[in-house]
Amino acid sequence: MRVGVITFPGTLDDVDAQRAVRYADGEAVPLWHGDHDLKGVDAVVVPGGFSYGDYLRCGAIARFAPVMQEVIEAANKGMPVLGICNGFQILAEAHLLPGALVRNHKLHFVCRDQWLKVENTSTAWTTRYDKGAEILVPLKSGEGGYQADEDTLKELEDNNRVVFRYVGENPNGSRNNIAGITNAKGNVVGLMPHPEHAIDALTGPTDDGLGMFLSLLDSVVKA
Repeated sequence: MRVGVITFPGTLDDVDAQRAVRYADGEAVPLWHGDHDLKGVDAVVVPGGFSYGDYLRCGAIARFAPVMQEVIEAANKGMPVLGICNGFQILAEAHLLPGALVRNHKLHFVCRDQWLKVENTSTAWTTRYDKGAEILVPLKSGEGGYQADEDTLKELEDNNRVVFRYVGENPNGSRNNIAGITNAKGNVVGLMPHPEHAIDALTGPTDDGLGMFLSLLDSVVKA
């Protein structure tokens, strides 16, 4: 399993995402924002950080990076793509996922370990989980409030496209407590919390996040 991990100017969590890929017995392939090819990878992770300094809007400039044109094309053909935090924002700006991520409702940066409920176990990134399971992973973002119009929310809810939901107090004002969603095909997933920071109980609050990368391994092997 070869998984590309993109680095933009301002990316912070690319090394952590590469480490998570290796924990799942995959090969992490560094991708630069200026690359015009994906180097034959089986999947792509768009990691967290502050791409291009979050100028204009989070992810608005990164969406037009050369490598993202390749990611958009590959995702539309079925390649598994995961967007974490700023990566989720980039995928929304690229219209690979619907809706938008806006400033947290209390206008504070939130950094804490966050419980999530697993709502969808049929995506390329969630087959290792049980539906309804609760997992604990770090959340660290200032613009993580998921917003969408009523028609989009209904479509997400009716078609089981909400992948993760916040448990307990809503940390950022996301509609319907949404923490992560998927596209209609189930190959593209975006979430605000950081599974790559919860792959080893020694260094994270849990190893609950590792299930996402092991799910990808299963998906790639099956394909």
